[in-house]
Amino acid sequence: MIILSVGMPRAGSGWHYNLIHDLMDTTGCDDARDIRANFGLQNILTDVNCNIGVLSARRLIMVSRPALMGHTFVIKAHSSPTIWARALIQGGIMRATYIYRDPRDAMLSAFDYGKRVLEKQGRPNAFSQLTDFEKTTSFFVEYVKDWEKWMQVSGVLKARYEDLLQNYDDESRKLVKFLGMDLANEAVTRVIEKYRPNGQVQGQQGTHFFKGQVGRFRERYTSDEQKILIKQFGKTLEKMGYEPKFEL
Repeated sequence: MIILSVGMPRAGSGWHYNLIHDLMDTTGCDDARDIRANFGLQNILTDVNCNIGVLSARRLIMVSRPALMGHTFVIKAHSSPTIWARALIQGGIMRATYIYRDPRDAMLSAFDYGKRVLEKQGRPNAFSQLTDFEKTTSFFVEYVKDWEKWMQVSGVLKARYEDLLQNYDDESRKLVKFLGMDLANEAVTRVIEKYRPNGQVQGQQGTHFFKGQVGRFRERYTSDEQKILIKQFGKTLEKMGYEPKFEL
């Protein structure tokens, strides 16, 4: 089986992926990095977190091969749900989780991260192109649309970054139950504790955990910028459960 960990960018998706990966590891399932190497999927599953990229028919068919041969492994994506992904979920070949965050905080985190990597490492990353407010907003429009699409897919465990951060025990229990595990298992408990907020993995490669603050956009974005974001994302913000207002 394929365990697909999907997330809005800069929404704790690396943290969520690694939590899921290590929880599944307690069951003796395969490491996706080994699957990538053994099945020649280096061009399909990229980066440290085995990101599949777009959930296209070709990519999903290629990663389904080891799954159909009895292997279970965890991969990551930031993509929208395609008809092919829905089919694998409905067919029981793939199980998916989706994590999201207030897009205003997510886009600020992406902007800061892109700038920080460029300044410290001297090389661009996926977010280094976000050089101003307008570009960052445009970049996140599609990811907010993806939220709408994932909410319509049944059988997917949906999680909010803020809930995972502030109500970690409840959210981790939901995840353990979704994955079919026993919270009383000592190995499972150790993983849960390992990924507790402010724990030992903060800043670890692959978790993409840096500041992670809730509502930081209210301090950084001007009133005019916050008004623009309300106009752009207002209705969706309400559906997500976020307060679409700005503070003077």
